[in-house]
Amino acid sequence: MLFCYCFPTFVEILLSYMANLRTLKKDIDYLVEEILADCYLTIYFHPEKQDVVVALMQRVVDERNNLFDRVNNPPAKGGKLARKHYAAVRNDLFNKADALFTELSTLGK
Repeated sequence: MLFCYCFPTFVEILLSYMANLRTLKKDIDYLVEEILADCYLTIYFHPEKQDVVVALMQRVVDERNNLFDRVNNPPAKGGKLARKHYAAVRNDLFNKADALFTELSTLGK
């Protein structure tokens, strides 16, 4: 009986794998929504910079689509290669979001 509780079954591994993908997709959507909300606030408070902010919003949407494409089309199903791929996607997400927030904050000044 101890063996069953110590080692995860194939179904548990599969469910945790799927949950991680779902969480990654939710993280992508959450950060994109936050950046877009800040873009709308920047347009509201600085209407003279609307063209630059709209171009930034287009880049945000393009990055979101690119990240979702990378998440939905991994180079390999399962294994170490897939884990490295999703770790790289997560790092790219946070680095690009940070860069976009920084660019947006410079526009708001």
